[in-house]
Amino acid sequence: KEPAPQTVPACQLPRKLYDVARNTGAHTSSGLATSGFRTAKYLLDEWFQNCYARYHQAFADRDQSERQRHESQQLAAETEALSQRTQQDSTRKVGERLQDMHGWKSELQRQVEELVSETELLLAQKQRLERALDTTAGPYSIVTDNLQCRERRQHPDLVRDCVEIELLKEAELIRNIQELLKRTIMQSVSQTRLNREHKETCEMDWSDKVEAYNIDEACCRYNNQSPNVQFYPHSATLEESASTPETWAKFTQEHLYRAERERLASINLRNLIDCILQDTSEDLRLQCDAVNLAFGRRCEELEDARHKLEHHLRKTLREITDQEHNIAALKQAIKDKEAPLKVAQTCLYQRSHRPNVELCRDAAQFRLASEVEELNLSLAALKEKLLEAEQSLRNLEDTRMSLEKDIAVKTNSLFIDRHKCMAHRAHYPTVLQLAGYQ
Repeated sequence: KEPAPQTVPACQLPRKLYDVARNTGAHTSSGLATSGFRTAKYLLDEWFQNCYARYHQAFADRDQSERQRHESQQLAAETEALSQRTQQDSTRKVGERLQDMHGWKSELQRQVEELVSETELLLAQKQRLERALDTTAGPYSIVTDNLQCRERRQHPDLVRDCVEIELLKEAELIRNIQELLKRTIMQSVSQTRLNREHKETCEMDWSDKVEAYNIDEACCRYNNQSPNVQFYPHSATLEESASTPETWAKFTQEHLYRAERERLASINLRNLIDCILQDTSEDLRLQCDAVNLAFGRRCEELEDARHKLEHHLRKTLREITDQEHNIAALKQAIKDKEAPLKVAQTCLYQRSHRPNVELCRDAAQFRLASEVEELNLSLAALKEKLLEAEQSLRNLEDTRMSLEKDIAVKTNSLFIDRHKCMAHRAHYPTVLQLAGYQ
Protein backbone atom coordinates (compact mmCIF):
# COMPACT_ATOMS: atom_id res chain seq x y z
CA LYS A 1 0.00 0.00 0.00
CA GLU A 2 1.50 3.27 -1.10
CA PRO A 3 1.81 5.91 1.62
CA ALA A 4 -0.35 9.02 1.42
CA PRO A 5 1.41 12.15 0.09
CA GLN A 6 2.65 14.47 2.76
CA THR A 7 0.81 17.82 3.21
CA VAL A 8 1.47 21.01 5.12
CA PRO A 9 -0.89 21.39 8.11
CA ALA A 10 -3.40 24.26 7.80
CA CYS A 11 -2.98 27.33 10.03
CA GLN A 12 -4.47 30.85 10.22
CA LEU A 13 -2.62 33.60 8.37
CA PRO A 14 -1.60 36.68 10.42
CA ARG A 15 -4.14 39.46 10.21
CA LYS A 16 -2.96 42.54 8.36
CA LEU A 17 -3.12 45.81 10.24
CA TYR A 18 -4.07 49.05 8.46
CA ASP A 19 -3.44 52.60 9.71
CA VAL A 20 -6.70 54.60 9.35
CA ALA A 21 -6.93 58.36 10.06
CA ARG A 22 -9.17 59.00 12.99
CA ASN A 23 -11.17 62.20 13.76
CA THR A 24 -9.02 63.27 16.62
CA GLY A 25 -7.34 66.35 15.18
CA ALA A 26 -8.05 70.05 15.69
CA HIS A 27 -10.37 70.33 12.70
CA THR A 28 -12.14 67.07 13.04
CA SER A 29 -15.84 66.66 13.54
CA SER A 30 -15.53 65.37 17.03
CA GLY A 31 -16.41 67.61 19.93
CA LEU A 32 -19.35 69.74 21.08
CA ALA A 33 -20.11 71.07 17.59
CA THR A 34 -21.08 67.62 16.48
CA SER A 35 -23.51 67.15 19.21
CA GLY A 36 -26.71 65.62 17.85
CA PHE A 37 -25.04 64.48 14.51
CA ARG A 38 -23.36 61.12 13.49
CA THR A 39 -19.91 60.84 14.90
CA ALA A 40 -18.64 58.41 12.15
CA LYS A 41 -18.37 60.94 9.34
CA TYR A 42 -14.98 61.75 7.76
CA LEU A 43 -13.68 64.89 6.33
CA LEU A 44 -12.93 65.31 2.62
CA ASP A 45 -9.24 65.36 3.21
CA GLU A 46 -9.62 62.23 5.17
CA TRP A 47 -11.53 60.71 2.28
CA PHE A 48 -8.73 61.63 -0.17
CA GLN A 49 -6.17 60.37 2.24
CA ASN A 50 -8.10 57.16 2.52
CA CYS A 51 -8.26 56.80 -1.28
CA TYR A 52 -4.60 57.62 -1.68
CA ALA A 53 -3.81 55.09 1.01
CA ARG A 54 -5.87 52.51 -0.85
CA TYR A 55 -4.04 53.32 -4.13
CA HIS A 56 -0.66 53.19 -2.50
CA GLN A 57 -1.49 49.97 -0.72
CA ALA A 58 -2.76 48.37 -3.95
CA PHE A 59 0.37 49.53 -5.82
CA ALA A 60 2.62 48.26 -3.09
CA ASP A 61 0.82 44.92 -2.98
CA ARG A 62 0.96 44.57 -6.77
CA ASP A 63 4.61 45.53 -6.85
CA GLN A 64 5.44 43.10 -4.09
CA SER A 65 3.40 40.39 -5.80
CA GLU A 66 5.10 41.01 -9.15
CA ARG A 67 8.50 40.94 -7.46
CA GLN A 68 7.64 37.72 -5.61
CA ARG A 69 6.22 36.22 -8.79
CA HIS A 70 9.37 37.09 -10.70
CA GLU A 71 11.54 35.76 -7.92
CA SER A 72 9.42 32.61 -7.74
CA GLN A 73 9.73 32.05 -11.48
CA GLN A 74 13.48 32.66 -11.32
CA LEU A 75 13.79 30.36 -8.27
CA ALA A 76 11.68 27.69 -9.93
CA ALA A 77 13.85 27.84 -13.07
CA GLU A 78 17.04 27.74 -11.02
CA THR A 79 15.80 24.87 -8.84
CA GLU A 80 14.63 23.01 -11.94
CA ALA A 81 18.03 23.38 -13.59
CA LEU A 82 19.77 22.53 -10.32
CA SER A 83 17.59 19.49 -9.76
CA GLN A 84 18.22 18.32 -13.31
CA ARG A 85 21.95 18.78 -12.93
CA THR A 86 21.89 17.14 -9.53
CA GLN A 87 19.78 14.27 -10.82
CA GLN A 88 22.08 13.80 -13.82
CA ASP A 89 25.15 13.89 -11.60
CA SER A 90 23.54 11.45 -9.16
CA THR A 91 22.63 9.14 -12.03
CA ARG A 92 26.20 9.43 -13.35
CA LYS A 93 27.60 8.66 -9.89
CA VAL A 94 25.31 5.67 -9.57
CA GLY A 95 26.45 4.53 -13.05
CA GLU A 96 30.09 4.85 -12.02
CA ARG A 97 29.26 2.93 -8.88
CA LEU A 98 27.65 0.26 -11.05
CA GLN A 99 30.82 0.01 -13.12
CA ASP A 100 32.97 -0.34 -10.01
CA MET A 101 30.58 -2.86 -8.55
CA HIS A 102 30.47 -4.80 -11.82
CA GLY A 103 34.28 -4.93 -11.89
CA TRP A 104 34.53 -6.23 -8.33
CA LYS A 105 31.61 -8.58 -8.92
CA SER A 106 33.36 -10.00 -12.00
CA GLU A 107 36.60 -10.43 -10.03
CA LEU A 108 34.74 -12.21 -7.24
CA GLN A 109 32.93 -14.44 -9.73
CA ARG A 110 36.22 -15.26 -11.47
CA GLN A 111 37.84 -16.04 -8.13
CA VAL A 112 34.92 -18.25 -7.11
CA GLU A 113 35.11 -20.18 -10.40
CA GLU A 114 38.88 -20.59 -10.04
CA LEU A 115 38.45 -21.79 -6.44
CA VAL A 116 35.77 -24.26 -7.53
CA SER A 117 37.95 -25.68 -10.32
CA GLU A 118 41.01 -25.71 -8.05
CA THR A 119 39.04 -27.51 -5.32
CA GLU A 120 37.91 -30.13 -7.83
CA LEU A 121 41.51 -30.65 -8.96
CA LEU A 122 42.64 -30.91 -5.34
CA LEU A 123 39.89 -33.46 -4.63
CA ALA A 124 41.10 -35.48 -7.62
CA GLN A 125 44.62 -35.40 -6.18
CA LYS A 126 43.21 -36.44 -2.81
CA GLN A 127 41.55 -39.43 -4.49
CA ARG A 128 44.92 -40.30 -6.05
CA LEU A 129 46.48 -40.17 -2.59
CA GLU A 130 43.78 -42.43 -1.17
CA ARG A 131 44.16 -44.91 -4.03
CA ALA A 132 47.93 -44.86 -3.61
CA LEU A 133 47.54 -45.42 0.15
CA ASP A 134 45.20 -48.34 -0.49
CA THR A 135 47.62 -49.73 -3.06
CA THR A 136 50.49 -49.76 -0.54
CA ALA A 137 48.58 -52.35 1.48
CA GLY A 138 49.37 -54.94 -1.20
CA PRO A 139 53.17 -54.45 -1.16
CA TYR A 140 53.15 -54.35 2.64
CA SER A 141 51.27 -57.66 2.84
CA ILE A 142 53.69 -59.11 0.27
CA VAL A 143 56.80 -58.05 2.19
CA THR A 144 55.40 -59.23 5.54
CA ASP A 145 54.41 -62.54 3.97
CA ASN A 146 57.91 -62.87 2.52
CA LEU A 147 59.47 -62.26 5.91
CA GLN A 148 57.14 -64.76 7.57
CA CYS A 149 57.80 -67.38 4.88
CA ARG A 150 61.56 -66.93 5.24
CA GLU A 151 61.21 -67.51 8.99
CA ARG A 152 60.33 -71.12 8.08
CA ARG A 153 63.81 -71.70 6.67
CA GLN A 154 65.83 -74.37 8.46
CA HIS A 155 69.29 -74.18 9.94
CA PRO A 156 71.86 -73.34 8.69
CA ASP A 157 69.97 -71.37 6.00
CA LEU A 158 68.13 -69.28 8.59
CA VAL A 159 70.53 -66.37 8.18
CA ARG A 160 70.19 -62.61 7.96
CA ASP A 161 71.17 -62.40 4.33
CA CYS A 162 70.94 -59.54 1.82
CA VAL A 163 67.39 -60.55 0.92
CA GLU A 164 66.17 -60.12 4.48
CA ILE A 165 67.97 -56.78 4.76
CA GLU A 166 66.30 -55.55 1.55
CA LEU A 167 62.92 -56.85 2.72
CA LEU A 168 63.25 -55.02 6.04
CA LYS A 169 64.24 -51.87 4.16
CA GLU A 170 61.20 -52.31 1.91
CA ALA A 171 58.86 -52.74 4.90
CA GLU A 172 60.29 -49.62 6.56
CA LEU A 173 59.98 -47.69 3.29
CA ILE A 174 56.33 -48.71 2.87
CA ARG A 175 55.51 -47.68 6.45
CA ASN A 176 57.18 -44.29 5.94
CA ILE A 177 55.34 -43.81 2.65
CA GLN A 178 52.03 -44.68 4.28
CA GLU A 179 52.65 -42.12 7.04
CA LEU A 180 53.61 -39.52 4.44
CA LEU A 181 50.50 -40.22 2.36
CA LYS A 182 48.27 -39.99 5.44
CA ARG A 183 49.77 -36.63 6.42
CA THR A 184 49.40 -35.37 2.85
CA ILE A 185 45.75 -36.49 2.79
CA MET A 186 45.12 -34.54 6.00
CA GLN A 187 46.78 -31.49 4.43
CA SER A 188 44.62 -31.82 1.32
CA VAL A 189 41.48 -32.11 3.49
CA SER A 190 42.47 -28.98 5.42
CA GLN A 191 43.28 -27.10 2.22
CA THR A 192 39.96 -28.17 0.67
CA ARG A 193 38.14 -26.85 3.73
CA LEU A 194 39.98 -23.53 3.47
CA ASN A 195 39.20 -23.31 -0.26
CA ARG A 196 35.52 -23.88 0.39
CA GLU A 197 35.45 -21.38 3.25
CA HIS A 198 37.00 -18.65 1.12
CA LYS A 199 34.76 -19.62 -1.80
CA GLU A 200 31.72 -19.18 0.44
CA THR A 201 33.07 -15.85 1.68
CA CYS A 202 33.56 -14.65 -1.90
CA GLU A 203 30.13 -15.97 -2.84
CA MET A 204 28.52 -14.06 0.03
CA ASP A 205 30.35 -10.89 -1.01
CA TRP A 206 29.38 -11.55 -4.64
CA SER A 207 25.75 -12.09 -3.61
CA ASP A 208 25.72 -8.81 -1.70
CA LYS A 209 27.20 -7.02 -4.69
CA VAL A 210 24.66 -8.60 -7.04
CA GLU A 211 21.84 -7.42 -4.80
CA ALA A 212 23.36 -3.93 -4.51
CA TYR A 213 23.98 -3.93 -8.28
CA ASN A 214 20.33 -4.72 -8.96
CA ILE A 215 19.25 -1.98 -6.55
CA ASP A 216 21.55 0.61 -8.14
CA GLU A 217 20.56 -0.54 -11.63
CA ALA A 218 16.92 0.01 -10.71
CA CYS A 219 17.86 3.43 -9.31
CA CYS A 220 19.50 4.31 -12.64
CA ARG A 221 16.20 3.64 -14.43
CA TYR A 222 14.18 5.95 -12.18
CA ASN A 223 13.17 9.33 -13.64
CA ASN A 224 10.64 12.01 -12.88
CA GLN A 225 7.94 10.12 -14.79
CA SER A 226 8.47 6.82 -12.96
CA PRO A 227 5.20 5.67 -11.39
CA ASN A 228 6.71 3.88 -8.41
CA VAL A 229 8.52 6.76 -6.75
CA GLN A 230 7.35 8.37 -3.53
CA PHE A 231 8.52 10.45 -0.60
CA TYR A 232 10.88 8.97 1.99
CA PRO A 233 11.67 11.89 4.36
CA HIS A 234 14.20 10.03 6.51
CA SER A 235 16.01 8.25 3.67
CA ALA A 236 18.77 10.89 3.48
CA THR A 237 19.95 10.05 6.98
CA LEU A 238 23.27 8.16 6.85
CA GLU A 239 23.38 4.80 8.59
CA GLU A 240 25.85 4.46 11.43
CA SER A 241 27.01 1.06 10.10
CA ALA A 242 27.50 2.33 6.55
CA SER A 243 30.94 1.78 5.04
CA THR A 244 33.12 4.22 3.14
CA PRO A 245 34.32 3.62 -0.44
CA GLU A 246 37.79 2.92 0.93
CA THR A 247 36.63 0.34 3.47
CA TRP A 248 34.23 -1.12 0.86
CA ALA A 249 37.05 -1.64 -1.65
CA LYS A 250 39.44 -2.85 1.05
CA PHE A 251 36.87 -5.39 2.25
CA THR A 252 36.59 -6.99 -1.19
CA GLN A 253 40.34 -6.72 -1.82
CA GLU A 254 41.04 -8.66 1.37
CA HIS A 255 38.60 -11.38 0.31
CA LEU A 256 40.22 -11.61 -3.13
CA TYR A 257 43.73 -11.59 -1.62
CA ARG A 258 42.92 -14.36 0.84
CA ALA A 259 41.14 -16.42 -1.82
CA GLU A 260 44.06 -16.00 -4.22
CA ARG A 261 46.50 -16.93 -1.47
CA GLU A 262 44.59 -20.12 -0.69
CA ARG A 263 44.30 -20.91 -4.40
CA LEU A 264 48.06 -20.59 -4.83
CA ALA A 265 48.57 -22.72 -1.71
CA SER A 266 46.24 -25.32 -3.21
CA ILE A 267 48.22 -25.27 -6.49
CA ASN A 268 51.48 -25.73 -4.57
CA LEU A 269 49.92 -28.59 -2.59
CA ARG A 270 48.80 -30.27 -5.82
CA ASN A 271 52.29 -29.96 -7.26
CA LEU A 272 53.68 -31.35 -4.01
CA ILE A 273 51.24 -34.27 -4.21
CA ASP A 274 52.38 -34.98 -7.78
CA CYS A 275 56.01 -35.02 -6.67
CA ILE A 276 55.23 -37.16 -3.61
CA LEU A 277 53.27 -39.75 -5.62
CA GLN A 278 55.89 -39.86 -8.34
CA ASP A 279 58.78 -40.18 -5.88
CA THR A 280 57.05 -42.76 -3.68
CA SER A 281 56.02 -44.92 -6.64
CA GLU A 282 59.53 -44.79 -8.08
CA ASP A 283 61.08 -45.55 -4.68
CA LEU A 284 58.79 -48.52 -4.17
CA ARG A 285 59.48 -49.90 -7.62
CA LEU A 286 63.23 -49.40 -7.19
CA GLN A 287 63.14 -51.13 -3.82
CA CYS A 288 61.00 -53.90 -5.31
CA ASP A 289 63.57 -54.37 -8.08
CA ALA A 290 66.35 -54.40 -5.48
CA VAL A 291 64.51 -57.08 -3.47
CA ASN A 292 63.85 -59.12 -6.61
CA LEU A 293 67.51 -58.81 -7.58
CA ALA A 294 68.58 -59.93 -4.09
CA PHE A 295 66.15 -62.85 -4.34
CA GLY A 296 67.61 -63.79 -7.72
CA ARG A 297 71.16 -63.69 -6.42
CA ARG A 298 70.23 -65.62 -3.31
CA CYS A 299 68.44 -68.25 -5.38
CA GLU A 300 71.51 -68.55 -7.60
CA GLU A 301 73.69 -68.97 -4.51
CA LEU A 302 71.35 -71.60 -3.09
CA GLU A 303 71.14 -73.36 -6.44
CA ASP A 304 74.92 -73.36 -6.78
CA ALA A 305 75.34 -74.58 -3.21
CA ARG A 306 72.80 -77.34 -3.78
CA HIS A 307 74.55 -78.44 -6.98
CA LYS A 308 77.89 -78.56 -5.18
CA LEU A 309 76.35 -80.49 -2.30
CA GLU A 310 74.78 -82.95 -4.73
CA HIS A 311 78.14 -83.31 -6.48
CA HIS A 312 79.87 -84.01 -3.17
CA LEU A 313 77.05 -86.37 -2.24
CA ARG A 314 77.56 -88.34 -5.42
CA LYS A 315 81.29 -88.54 -4.74
CA THR A 316 80.61 -89.48 -1.14
CA LEU A 317 78.25 -92.23 -2.23
CA ARG A 318 80.88 -93.58 -4.62
CA GLU A 319 83.45 -93.38 -1.88
CA ILE A 320 81.11 -95.20 0.49
CA THR A 321 80.71 -97.94 -2.08
CA ASP A 322 84.45 -98.14 -2.59
CA GLN A 323 85.02 -98.15 1.13
CA GLU A 324 82.50 -100.92 1.62
CA HIS A 325 84.35 -102.96 -1.05
CA ASN A 326 87.61 -102.14 0.71
CA ILE A 327 86.24 -103.37 4.04
CA ALA A 328 85.02 -106.51 2.38
CA ALA A 329 88.47 -107.02 0.84
CA LEU A 330 90.15 -106.43 4.19
CA LYS A 331 87.88 -108.94 5.86
CA GLN A 332 88.64 -111.41 3.11
CA ALA A 333 92.37 -110.73 3.48
CA ILE A 334 92.12 -111.34 7.22
CA LYS A 335 90.21 -114.50 6.55
CA ASP A 336 92.81 -115.55 3.99
CA LYS A 337 95.57 -115.12 6.58
CA GLU A 338 93.92 -117.45 9.02
CA ALA A 339 94.73 -120.65 7.00
CA PRO A 340 98.49 -119.97 6.66
CA LEU A 341 98.57 -118.99 10.32
CA LYS A 342 96.86 -122.25 11.24
CA VAL A 343 99.30 -124.20 9.08
CA ALA A 344 102.37 -122.49 10.59
CA GLN A 345 101.06 -122.79 14.11
CA THR A 346 100.10 -126.44 13.53
CA CYS A 347 103.59 -127.17 12.22
CA LEU A 348 105.17 -125.50 15.22
CA TYR A 349 102.86 -127.38 17.53
CA GLN A 350 103.58 -130.70 15.89
CA ARG A 351 107.34 -130.01 15.85
CA SER A 352 107.23 -129.27 19.55
CA HIS A 353 106.48 -132.97 20.04
CA ARG A 354 109.77 -134.13 18.54
CA PRO A 355 111.56 -136.48 20.91
CA ASN A 356 114.80 -135.81 22.76
CA VAL A 357 117.55 -134.45 20.66
CA GLU A 358 115.27 -134.10 17.68
CA LEU A 359 113.71 -131.12 19.37
CA CYS A 360 116.20 -128.93 17.53
CA ARG A 361 116.07 -125.21 16.83
CA ASP A 362 116.82 -125.66 13.19
CA ALA A 363 116.27 -123.30 10.31
CA ALA A 364 112.82 -124.73 9.73
CA GLN A 365 111.92 -123.97 13.34
CA PHE A 366 113.09 -120.39 13.05
CA ARG A 367 111.39 -119.96 9.71
CA LEU A 368 108.10 -121.29 11.01
CA ALA A 369 108.34 -119.00 14.04
CA SER A 370 109.12 -115.99 11.86
CA GLU A 371 106.22 -116.94 9.56
CA VAL A 372 103.82 -117.03 12.52
CA GLU A 373 105.13 -113.65 13.69
CA GLU A 374 104.81 -112.17 10.22
CA LEU A 375 101.28 -113.53 9.88
CA ASN A 376 100.33 -112.10 13.28
CA LEU A 377 101.76 -108.72 12.33
CA SER A 378 99.90 -108.84 9.00
CA LEU A 379 96.67 -109.76 10.77
CA ALA A 380 97.17 -106.96 13.28
CA ALA A 381 97.83 -104.49 10.49
CA LEU A 382 94.83 -105.73 8.51
CA LYS A 383 92.56 -105.56 11.55
CA GLU A 384 93.77 -102.04 12.35
CA LYS A 385 93.20 -101.01 8.75
CA LEU A 386 89.79 -102.62 8.91
CA LEU A 387 88.93 -100.58 11.97
CA GLU A 388 90.11 -97.43 10.22
CA ALA A 389 88.10 -98.35 7.13
CA GLU A 390 84.98 -98.97 9.21
CA GLN A 391 85.47 -95.63 11.02
CA SER A 392 85.95 -93.94 7.65
CA LEU A 393 82.78 -95.60 6.41
CA ARG A 394 80.89 -94.33 9.43
CA ASN A 395 82.30 -90.85 8.80
CA LEU A 396 81.25 -91.10 5.18
CA GLU A 397 77.77 -92.17 6.25
CA ASP A 398 77.56 -89.18 8.60
CA THR A 399 78.78 -86.93 5.82
CA ARG A 400 76.21 -88.42 3.48
CA MET A 401 73.44 -87.77 5.97
CA SER A 402 74.71 -84.23 6.54
CA LEU A 403 74.91 -83.60 2.81
CA GLU A 404 71.43 -84.97 2.25
CA LYS A 405 70.11 -82.82 5.09
CA ASP A 406 71.85 -79.74 3.69
CA ILE A 407 70.46 -80.51 0.24
CA ALA A 408 66.98 -80.82 1.73
CA VAL A 409 67.50 -77.51 3.58
CA LYS A 410 68.70 -75.82 0.39
CA THR A 411 65.77 -77.27 -1.52
CA ASN A 412 63.38 -75.96 1.13
CA SER A 413 65.04 -72.53 1.05
CA LEU A 414 64.85 -72.49 -2.74
CA PHE A 415 61.18 -73.46 -2.61
CA ILE A 416 60.45 -70.67 -0.11
CA ASP A 417 62.40 -67.99 -1.98
CA ARG A 418 61.53 -68.96 -5.53
CA HIS A 419 58.08 -70.55 -5.41
CA LYS A 420 56.66 -68.75 -2.39
CA CYS A 421 58.23 -65.32 -2.12
CA MET A 422 59.08 -64.52 -5.73
CA ALA A 423 55.79 -65.97 -6.99
CA HIS A 424 53.96 -63.74 -4.51
CA ARG A 425 56.03 -60.74 -5.55
CA ALA A 426 54.86 -61.23 -9.13
CA HIS A 427 51.61 -59.53 -8.01
CA TYR A 428 53.45 -56.34 -6.99
CA PRO A 429 51.52 -53.19 -8.12
CA THR A 430 52.66 -51.24 -11.15
CA VAL A 431 53.99 -47.67 -11.10
CA LEU A 432 50.62 -46.31 -12.27
CA GLN A 433 48.83 -48.09 -9.44
CA LEU A 434 51.37 -46.88 -6.88
CA ALA A 435 51.01 -43.33 -8.25
CA GLY A 436 47.22 -43.47 -7.72
CA TYR A 437 46.18 -43.39 -11.36
CA GLN A 438 44.48 -46.79 -11.21
